[in-house]
Amino acid sequence: MLLAIDCGNTNTVFSIWDGQDFVATWRTATEHQRTADQYYVWLSTLMEFQGIEADITDVIVSTTVPRVVFNLRVLADRYFNTRPIVVGKPDCALPVAVRVDEGTQVGPDRLVNTVAGYDLFGGDLIVVDFGTATTFDVVDVDGAYVGGVIAPGVNLSLEALHLAAAALPHVDITKPQRVVGTNTVACMQSGVFWGYVGLVREICSRIKAERERPMKVIATGGLAPLFQQADPLFDAFEEFLTMHGLVRIYNHNKKNEA
Repeated sequence: MLLAIDCGNTNTVFSIWDGQDFVATWRTATEHQRTADQYYVWLSTLMEFQGIEADITDVIVSTTVPRVVFNLRVLADRYFNTRPIVVGKPDCALPVAVRVDEGTQVGPDRLVNTVAGYDLFGGDLIVVDFGTATTFDVVDVDGAYVGGVIAPGVNLSLEALHLAAAALPHVDITKPQRVVGTNTVACMQSGVFWGYVGLVREICSRIKAERERPMKVIATGGLAPLFQQADPLFDAFEEFLTMHGLVRIYNHNKKNEA
């Protein structure tokens, strides 16, 4: 079985793939100081609790936090006796091209989403990922990653607003009943919600105009369904887009080894 690990700036997701489906998925806070032994105790406890007997033979990792790579490599080697595939490293082959400025390093999460989006929906895509940052990845007609846009994430914006303005509380993001708020919390929620609806719509519109072709907009990340309530911003929502991409990259590398 395959253990797919997606390590973001805020959360790390572990999923077990049995060759047909994901049999389990767990999420934990990203902590770069967490050791391989701690990862294994946490993971094995959850597997035992859910009655999952998984013979993990392979591991693939995508991470935007370089400092966690060492301990995840040790986890794979010490407890699963395998050398992990790490997306973005020279020995990890991608099934799509990357056409950006020479010397540019593209985040592994963006490459994985590109691979998954192209595999599921074909080319000419805009993949919008609501994570710590809100990213827009542009996928060419042949599946190549050709660039994108990075904006502050929704929760990051709320946290910055709370920290920078002493009188403003910390609020949860939700769709407000009205655009014009009649109290501080409602005003903040309206600004963030409708602000990000406008941001997504405008950026996608400008990408399409610049590319001069129809493009499908695919969303992922936990907040995507919330923003879809306002307007039909997306053509599709894929909760496990990144995990699908990791499996696709794993299969591509195993095929190349054969």
